[in-house]
Amino acid sequence: MTMPAPWRKLVLVLHVTSSVGFIGAVAGFLALAIAGLADTGPPALAVYPAMQVITWYVIVPLAASSLLVGILQSLGTPWGLVRHYWVIVKLALTLLALAVLMLQTQSIDMLAEAALQGTLAEHAGARFSMVLHGTGGILVLLTATVLSIYKPRGITGYGARAVAADRASPT
Repeated sequence: MTMPAPWRKLVLVLHVTSSVGFIGAVAGFLALAIAGLADTGPPALAVYPAMQVITWYVIVPLAASSLLVGILQSLGTPWGLVRHYWVIVKLALTLLALAVLMLQTQSIDMLAEAALQGTLAEHAGARFSMVLHGTGGILVLLTATVLSIYKPRGITGYGARAVAADRASPT
């Protein structure tokens, strides 16, 4: 079922806004992670609690809304959720990003606590992991963005049957 044009445009605006916000918030997180990796002194003591706040109050909500609004958008447009391979790949990438993010929240919370206790030097591996995962997150989200813009060809078996049925039905 295709949504009426005004609703499609509203959902598109919501999806683009949440997706761009998601990428921007992860970029901010990555900048903080790099700054925190470079120093264990007083600046780093503020970095990790800030990363915790950004994660829970900006990144997680934007990631979830990007996923949910993207699903809603695909279900209300001719692209469909499983008609085109690029939509399936984009969905999988977004699910992957959200899953890794949720797994990383434990390390983020631990580093914020370590910063408050002054024990950051003991967590060099976790601090490096924040840079690694932030970089990976940016790459995954940029790949999803490229798929959204270029929409590579490739229709699924379900999509081919749906197109054939649409063509066969009288209008």
